[in-house]
Amino acid sequence: MNKINRVAIVGGTHGNEFTGAFLIKKFEQFPQLIQKSSFEVLTLLANPQAFAAGKRYIEKDLNRCFLEQNLQDETLTSYEDIQAKTIVKMLGKDSKSPVDMLVDLHSTTTNMQLSIILGNQHPFLLKLAAYLSSINPLVKVCYTIPERGSNFLRSLCELGFVIEVGPVAQGVLNAEWFHKTEELIYAILDYLDKYNQGLIPEISHTLTLYKYVGSIDYPRNENGEIQAMIHPALQNRDYEPLNPGDALFLTLDGQAIAYAGTSTIYPIFINEAAYYEKGVAMLFTEKQELIING
Repeated sequence: MNKINRVAIVGGTHGNEFTGAFLIKKFEQFPQLIQKSSFEVLTLLANPQAFAAGKRYIEKDLNRCFLEQNLQDETLTSYEDIQAKTIVKMLGKDSKSPVDMLVDLHSTTTNMQLSIILGNQHPFLLKLAAYLSSINPLVKVCYTIPERGSNFLRSLCELGFVIEVGPVAQGVLNAEWFHKTEELIYAILDYLDKYNQGLIPEISHTLTLYKYVGSIDYPRNENGEIQAMIHPALQNRDYEPLNPGDALFLTLDGQAIAYAGTSTIYPIFINEAAYYEKGVAMLFTEKQELIING
């Protein structure tokens, strides 16, 4: 693979996820913290109006606005649609300054710790993820299939990925997760700098990869109203095994609803606040062990 020449660090794609947004503010104020001699680092506050309002978005979810056909559709004129097109012109492959890697910073209300969310299994991304998980036990690695194609901001770059940190409440700046995310960014930039200099040792790592296999909504009545909540035995147990027959939901009148699957899965984004509107109680993943060389 060619050397990395330009990296974009993006925060505030969702305006009420303050960890990434304030890291962008910090890096803009102290750019020397992320400067590297072998490549350029760009920063971007992706949704400034939503950030100023302390809201996830103004009109629609910006992180669902990057489907190619929608970017070409001139009839889509919401604030976020226009912002997505602006970002593509800044960072996309046909821009004046296309980036070789894009890191999109998010925070979650769930117990995802430091999660690397991949939209593809590019060998370089797997090597980077394996390295990061080997030096920091809080780092988890997921492979998810983008909804309705590649409509996430990370899809603007083949080496694009998301960092999800949490649990962090919406609209709250949490110092602990702010600093853990900051240190992870420095580790990524250091790795890229060493790669450009040919200093990455040929070492095999075992990568635990959580691969997306589906999602589940909350039980609802005929009017679409939620009738059960996450069972307390499952709450905050992201990345832990859920076996057939284990408690999944608890109805409003106190009745447990069991997981009815036939195999063990590993739920993530359990009870994510932002996913209520999307009809998602959690994502299901399967756990894989990969040997990553180099």
